[in-house]
Amino acid sequence: MKHRVMMAALLAIIASPVCAAKLSGPPRIVDGNMIEIEQTKIRLSGIDAPETDQICLDAHGQKWACGVAARDELIKHSNGRTWDCHTTGVDEYGRSLGSCFIAGEDVSAWMVSSGWALSSGRYTHTYVIYEVVASNAYAGLWSGAFIAPWDWRHRNKGTIIIGASSVPTEAQELLLGSALLSDPPSPECLIKGTVGRKGERIYHLPEQLGYGQIDMTKKLDDRWLCSEAEAEATGWRKSAR
Repeated sequence: MKHRVMMAALLAIIASPVCAAKLSGPPRIVDGNMIEIEQTKIRLSGIDAPETDQICLDAHGQKWACGVAARDELIKHSNGRTWDCHTTGVDEYGRSLGSCFIAGEDVSAWMVSSGWALSSGRYTHTYVIYEVVASNAYAGLWSGAFIAPWDWRHRNKGTIIIGASSVPTEAQELLLGSALLSDPPSPECLIKGTVGRKGERIYHLPEQLGYGQIDMTKKLDDRWLCSEAEAEATGWRKSAR
């Protein structure tokens, strides 16, 4: 009986309006694969874009803020136009998962084909053909070397660095060295996100006490965040002091 009740509750959640809905409007773009329409946070399904704190290497082996660039390119492409989104579920952070279109154009397909995101999925990769197109054109992230977004979040000294042509010999140190986190990827990304011993994710604003004493080079799990909206949408909570 208990099992049936649990199954019924699960089916109710899956069928609820929160999981399946249609939304339209000009979005607020938080990062390369997350937007907000009418206070509903939507993560684009089938793709993964670099985090806003992510650093990549360009064709000359120089570091650049590819995560911020991916977000800005999506903002530029959107250009204030109306998006039509269809959500089909929620993720671990309570964000709606969905597909979005601008005048009939699949936004996820555009992001991958332009080289600003990768095809992603547990079982299928819907946009992998667009990824091949971007790689062959050395577009966006593929212009140099980078870490796949899902690996960037849990990177360590063994993380694989990829690229369309070649990966510089010093890429490991440039993209995985502790010095990488010492400065924000962009002047606008000044919020410090720190992970505690029990895994709690706390963000600290520049005006808060103790902000200056936080050393961002100690743990690779710590990250720079560009806005409170981004922080809260990805499971961080504000420091109480």
